[in-house]
Amino acid sequence: MIFDCDGTLVDSMPWHFRAWCEALEMFGAANVLQEDVFYAMGGRPTTDIVAELNGEYGLHLDAEKVAYAKRSAFMKFIGRIEPIDEVVEFARQWRGRVPLGVATGGGRLVIEKTLQAVGLSDLFDEVVAAEDVEVGKPAPDIYLAAAERLGVAPGKCLALEDAPAGIVAAQAAGMAVLAVPAPLGLANA
Repeated sequence: MIFDCDGTLVDSMPWHFRAWCEALEMFGAANVLQEDVFYAMGGRPTTDIVAELNGEYGLHLDAEKVAYAKRSAFMKFIGRIEPIDEVVEFARQWRGRVPLGVATGGGRLVIEKTLQAVGLSDLFDEVVAAEDVEVGKPAPDIYLAAAERLGVAPGKCLALEDAPAGIVAAQAAGMAVLAVPAPLGLANA
């Protein structure tokens, strides 16, 4: 089983959105990322989102600088993140019975800190982050890399995902997908 992290294992998406808003404001691009658009882009690497915003709004934001600012802003909120109990319990039920992995569009540092903050670091056999693949979600690369690291054929994997890009990525990798709905009440957190 391969789990997405943000929005699937942990209720972090509202905090990611706030971090995006802070980072973009620092670079003079306040209000260019609307909340509904942000959620539709869920699972994609930060630098890809910056590139899309540049194209959409004629901006010239430095993707690496914005990514660093967004990561720094997000780290302020890390203590507020909560696990999504139903998904975590599901993973725990399978621990030791099947290989468990994480495939995330997030960066390794943030994901490791997130998993530590909610006490999930030791639950998974492998974590594949954005910098571990050349092309992020919705390409299948991250799910294929996770399956390979787990030593399981992609067609024998179940992916758990909340975001459209991640669902497309897992399906393109040949995996069965269980779509995880957003926890109730998060849209206005």
